[in-house]
Amino acid sequence: MADTLRCVVVTPEKTELDVEVEAVSLPMFDGQLGVLSGRAPMIGRLGFGRLQWTAAGRTEARFVDGGFVQIVNNQVTVLTDALMSLEGLDPNATRQELQAALKRPAVGPQAIEERQLAADRARAKMRLAAPK
Repeated sequence: MADTLRCVVVTPEKTELDVEVEAVSLPMFDGQLGVLSGRAPMIGRLGFGRLQWTAAGRTEARFVDGGFVQIVNNQVTVLTDALMSLEGLDPNATRQELQAALKRPAVGPQAIEERQLAADRARAKMRLAAPK
């Protein structure tokens, strides 16, 4: 099929996803990126958020925990620490995760950056967590 591309998501443990898709939407570090067949090659830094793809007219989504993306020859390759089901995101747990992140000590540049990343991750999960 000429109007498709391959989407591959790899975590340190395994290949989480390897599917032929019509479109992919990625949470980049500085905004959302939509990818269709024929996209120019690129490498980018992922943010935390919704990785969404459409295959055979059906749309699916997961939470992607940052990382990097490479797009070349109609293949989107995502390298991330984790890929999670949206159904597995608990609003209460994500709220507690944010509170814990904000309570982390922030003495020194590295500690400040780590606290900010933890808070950003928790906020992204909160946006995607379905109310229960």
